[in-house]
Amino acid sequence: MLGITDPWTYLIGTIFIILLPGPNSLYVLSAAGQRGVRAGFAGALGVFVGDAILMLAAAGGAAGVLKAWPLLFTVLKYSGGAYLAWIGVQMLIGAWKSFFAPAQPEAAADAASVRVDAKSPFRRALSISLMNPKAILFFLSFFVQFVDPAYPYPALTFAALGAILQVCSMTYLTVLILAGSHLAAAFRARRRLASVATGGVGAMFVGFGAKLASAGLN
Repeated sequence: MLGITDPWTYLIGTIFIILLPGPNSLYVLSAAGQRGVRAGFAGALGVFVGDAILMLAAAGGAAGVLKAWPLLFTVLKYSGGAYLAWIGVQMLIGAWKSFFAPAQPEAAADAASVRVDAKSPFRRALSISLMNPKAILFFLSFFVQFVDPAYPYPALTFAALGAILQVCSMTYLTVLILAGSHLAAAFRARRRLASVATGGVGAMFVGFGAKLASAGLN
């Protein structure tokens, strides 16, 4: 389908990644809780635009490499798999430490409370999204795992992958905005559940790396 090698695996992986609390989602949650639904959606739009810019940068570069140097794209794919595996190991270690760490409700509350710019939540959310250069490397590493090198229109494949991620992201952010205060309390209270979710995504990333390594041995 549009050059996506395993769309269902990609969709499931994308959902799990988006569900992990990060700076973007915490900011949108705080904007909705402190300034109302309108500010929350303004922040969500900033995240959407910022992520779109980063994904276009990552996808444009990868699509160009695939068309010009197919062998280099293979190297990029394996390097991306190794990077995802490394992220996964770090997430597993962090989840293990967090799961067994003593509860610190005040620290958790501080982590979930992000200062919101009353004047322009859109600009603030956009800057938070764009100030993460590692996101380009992540998008690039994640996307290339699901691209069929034989598909004649790689740019279309990357566009489809990006669109799926953005739809999932906006759906999740909308739920955060509408359910704001309840979800903020859930993030603070269910530390161990969040640790398990983080560990699950970490294991998934390690699995991507292992899948590529085993494919290379055949």
